[in-house]
Amino acid sequence: MAGVYPVIGYRNAIAAIDFLKSAFGFEEWMVVPGDGGTVIHAELAHGEYAVLLHTRSDDDASSGISLYLAVDDVDAHFAHAKAAGATITKEPFDTDYGSRDYRSVDPEGYVWNFGTYRPTAPATTGR
Repeated sequence: MAGVYPVIGYRNAIAAIDFLKSAFGFEEWMVVPGDGGTVIHAELAHGEYAVLLHTRSDDDASSGISLYLAVDDVDAHFAHAKAAGATITKEPFDTDYGSRDYRSVDPEGYVWNFGTYRPTAPATTGR
């Protein structure tokens, strides 16, 4: 089963999380804090749908928007994309949270991340 998740890089991810929760009713599934009040990775959900977000670096010139597609076999997906002429910006790698990922960019410059990680609701939300 595959899923597509928007990934949003915010200059102030902590403020964005607070806003998305209070204004739009998102539920916080996970927040991995970084140094200096940054967010390395966060998952917010609205119903059954999740968005991923993080703190953008000051030198990030991108739009701050990318997509993450969960796939069952990253290496086969990578081989197919590369053979089709996709621009690969990061070859398959194993993450410290158990996913296998790779990154590509489409002809318009949008970043596509592919990996085995699938966001899921926490067992308990504490609410």
